[in-house]
Amino acid sequence: MPERTVRIPGPDHPIAIEPNPKRVVVKVGGRIIADTVESLTLREANYPPVHYIPRKDVAMEMLQRSGTASYCPYKGDAAYFGIPASGQRSADAVWTYEAPYAAVAAIKDRLAFYPDRVDAIEEPD
Repeated sequence: MPERTVRIPGPDHPIAIEPNPKRVVVKVGGRIIADTVESLTLREANYPPVHYIPRKDVAMEMLQRSGTASYCPYKGDAAYFGIPASGQRSADAVWTYEAPYAAVAAIKDRLAFYPDRVDAIEEPD
């Protein structure tokens, strides 16, 4: 296996993680699949912000781990879950870093959702 490059966030590629003061609700197929007031928002370089939700606030029984994996030199290895009830549209809709690098340790075992693979990611008032 080739050696993995590990990069540290900095001025050329900033990453900030902060508690989200709002409630975050994720909906799929007319059902609420995640509902939390404990999400973390990760802001990375020029990418859109991503909500990382604690597993305890996700309907894990609706997810199915897939064989997909990816690597980020700033965060580490990602594992993926699909949402079978939503069909092919929600294949690999969810990702998680189960052993993230130290710079982003706060997202360990939290889940993030691709906005285009779920019905909605909302921050209701």
